[in-house]
Amino acid sequence: MTKADIVDIISKGTGLTKLETAAVIDGFLATVSYALQNGKRVEIRGFGTFCLRERKEKHVPNPRTGKMMIIPHRIVPDFKPSPQLKNTVMEGMKKSGKFVSRTEESQTDIFSELDRLE
Repeated sequence: MTKADIVDIISKGTGLTKLETAAVIDGFLATVSYALQNGKRVEIRGFGTFCLRERKEKHVPNPRTGKMMIIPHRIVPDFKPSPQLKNTVMEGMKKSGKFVSRTEESQTDIFSELDRLE
């Protein structure tokens, strides 16, 4: 889904024009970026938290040359979804049939194995 898709959906749901909706979304994204640039967290209850994470310096092999290279210490933006968002996503995936739990998969494999032995 792209930003244009989000603008379309929200404008249809709110009655705002696409131009007005795009301005609101741009303002929201700019505000989150500004807060993160200033070291602040952005918490949206029921959705999640935008925050900063510190990544330590690490030594890794260059995939092309195989030589060791250093990835420097850095601070990166991160998003932590809320438990409500996690549950909503999980329920939606289950309803759509796109999610099968590993326990269900393993039980299916065991039973198909038993059927073959008979």
